[in-house]
Parts: sequence; C-alpha cells; structure tokens
Amino acid sequence: RVAKKHSSGAFIFEIARSEIGYTNQPPVEFASMILAAAIKESYSGPVFIQGDHFQVKADKFKENPDKEIEGVKTLIKDAISAGFYNIDIDSSTLVDLSKPTLKEQQLLNYAVCAKLTQFIRGIEPEGVTVSVGGEIGEIGTQNSTPEDLQAYMNGLEEELEKGATGISKISVQTGTTHGGVVLPDGSIAQIKLDFGTLKTLSENARKEYGMAGAVQHGASTLPPEAFHKFVECGAAEVHLATAFQNIIYESKHFPDQLRQKMYKWLKANLANERKEGQTDEQFIYKTRKKAFGQFKKEVMALSQQTRTTIACEVEKQFEFLFKQLNVIDTKALVEKYCM
Repeated sequence: RVAKKHSSGAFIFEIARSEIGYTNQPPVEFASMILAAAIKESYSGPVFIQGDHFQVKADKFKENPDKEIEGVKTLIKDAISAGFYNIDIDSSTLVDLSKPTLKEQQLLNYAVCAKLTQFIRGIEPEGVTVSVGGEIGEIGTQNSTPEDLQAYMNGLEEELEKGATGISKISVQTGTTHGGVVLPDGSIAQIKLDFGTLKTLSENARKEYGMAGAVQHGASTLPPEAFHKFVECGAAEVHLATAFQNIIYESKHFPDQLRQKMYKWLKANLANERKEGQTDEQFIYKTRKKAFGQFKKEVMALSQQTRTTIACEVEKQFEFLFKQLNVIDTKALVEKYCM
C-alpha cells in the first residue's frame, strides 16, 4: 500500500535460509503470498523477491563440504523455480581469520561463492539474469575493510569461468548484528555503525568492480535519525526485518493470550539456546522469531480486524522508511530497466 501510494518500485521482499526453516515458509509459499498481496492491493509493476543469506553453515561444511554445498544448491533451485531472481550467497561463515594473508582468509568464501554463482547461471530461466550477492564479513563480527573487498573480488574473478556474469552487490559488516544487541531489560542498545566504512566500500564496489554497491544488514533496530545516512553513503540495499516483527509482537492489538502461549513454547522448547546470564527479556527477544512457524496457523487465523489494525501500525513504519531511504517516486525508474 505504501509503495502504491508513493509510486515506489525500488524495494525487495526477502527471506533467509534460516527464516525459511523456523517460519515454515518454503520459497513457493513465500512468493505466492507476496504476489497475492500485490494482486489484492491492485499493485502493478515488477515484484522483486530475494533469497537472503543463502548461507553455508561452517560446522556442516567442515564435516561434509559436498553435502552442505548440495543443500544450498537445492534451496537455490527451489527459490529460482518460485520466482526468486535475487540470491544472496553467504559463504562469509567460511572466512578464516587465522590465516596469514587476506586472500587466504577469504579463500573458501570466494571459492564457494564462485561455485554457487556458476550453478545459478546454469539454471536461471532464459532471458533472466539472476542478481547474485556475495558477502565479505559475517554480520556481527569485525568490520569489513577495502582490503577484504579487494582480496575477495580478485579471488572471485579468478574462480569464475572467463566471461561469466559475477555478482552485483556485496554485503559488508559495519558494526550491526541481526536483531540488535539486547539489554537485560529487553531494550536495544545503541550501536555505533561505521557509516564511513559503508561509504568507502560502496564506492569501491561501484568504481572498481562495476557492482551496485555495498549492502547493509541488521539495520531495522537502528535509531530513526540513522536511516537517511544510508542514502548519503550510497548503500545499494538496506536489509530490514526485526523492527517489523517487534511492531507485531508488541502491538496492543496482538492477542496477549496467544503471545504468552508463544513465549511459553519458547521457554520450553528453545531452552538450549539460552545463554548464561540472559534475562527472560533477552531470551524472549532473541528467540521469539522462531515461534512464528510453530504458531503459523494461529497467527494466520487472527481476525480480519486484528490483522488490519496491526498492518496499519506496520504501514506507518514502512512510510517512514520509504521516505528516509529515498525510494519515493522510483517506480518509473525501475520499470525503465525491468519491464
């Protein structure tokens, strides 16, 4: 509704490998729900759907590299079949900071990304070039540097077949964590995001490697005054999720009986994820995303009035973000290149 109201076209619906699992939303269902919503709202124009963090799990890769790669390939195949024409490959989990040189540190990262990129090129539909993203720094770890980017891109170019279409964007680490840093009372700590690093890496990605720019993850819980800076820094994408979930869970219109039932389930079934010293508030905040799949039927069955009221609250956040991120009146520009 916000996109239609403001003639916006530069936005993407995305879901990560982990989210597909714990929300119980396979790619075909996720895509179908998005397109159904577009039809219901009489939205016209391209609809972009993305596989975010199609991640190679480091522990499973160490046990059996081929099996883990095949698992990601299967997910990619299912996603492309469902209409996901944006795939972000996250092999940054394989970066080994114990190695002496940057190229050695990034070796498995770029080698695996190249392998999966070539797999995508082999199965993408005729006439479609899937937008593939890479990642040089795992979100929540040390900040990325221009030297990291150079080592990764040089290695990636060496690994890709000559003439092959590579990646179009690069995810970097600038100080954020997914969901934010939760304080003992359940509130979110203020973090110092390195916008200078983001700007430098985005410029380097464009000027030196012909990409759209750098991608910022874990941004939705930042303070309101931070969002306009992403435009100033030339970020290609800003990934947002947790704040929308928070609006839903914390809405006074969300049935408290269901909310408490979900929280009780988390305590009973995800106790092994509770870190030493965590308060109840911290534990619930960090794990409650995983209750949506278990209670999918109950959430989907909320009354029309309840869903409409909560949707209006979420809509206000989208209105704010669309303006801050400068995607108002972008529909014509998007259609110029995508229709």
